[in-house]
Amino acid sequence: MQFGQLPEVAAAAVPVDGFLLDVREDDEWVAGHAEGALHIPMRQVVARFGELTEAVADGRRVHVVCRVGGRSAQVAQYLIAQGLDAVNVGGGMLAWDAAGRPLISGRAEADAFVL
Repeated sequence: MQFGQLPEVAAAAVPVDGFLLDVREDDEWVAGHAEGALHIPMRQVVARFGELTEAVADGRRVHVVCRVGGRSAQVAQYLIAQGLDAVNVGGGMLAWDAAGRPLISGRAEADAFVL
């Protein structure tokens, strides 16, 4: 699927061992995130770019996710412009949850969280 000229993949199609970059804010991350995802809020992506490039030094594709797909689309576009293999996760973490993909919470009271 395409978001304009931006490569996009459905949440259900992200490989189990795929590299996931979560660009949501801290409170969103704590509420629920994919295990193993790298958390760099959108506002910190440029400053922490080196951390990201080290994480994908092996050339892996970066699957960028936010809550619904808007912020991650912007970050994916930036990463592509920097020469990385990046793709937006369409529908974001809401689609991730709806697809039955596993989520973990950073809160102690993980009974119910709101994405």
